[in-house]
Amino acid sequence: MNTPAETVDRTRSARLEARVSSEQKAMLQQAAELSGRTLSEFVVASAQEAAVRIIQAHDAVRLSRAEQIAFVSALLDPPKPSARLRQAASSYRKQLGL
Repeated sequence: MNTPAETVDRTRSARLEARVSSEQKAMLQQAAELSGRTLSEFVVASAQEAAVRIIQAHDAVRLSRAEQIAFVSALLDPPKPSARLRQAASSYRKQLGL
């Protein structure tokens, strides 16, 4: 995945607009200046960083310690398939012609 700086440097062909309050714009402008970026560069980089964090948080499965233990235990010593599961597997194999 690209870092925000790598993406900002690419040729840009899409446009994004947002309405903000004067106070929000002033704060964003100040932050941009403090980080040595233009307002647009700062907003795009900040939005991208937030988007990456949110996507990663939703892509990752986080388990508590107890859930981790239960998961690994189920992998290492899986329960025997129930009659209903065996029937479903048999039905599925028949549908596939196996």
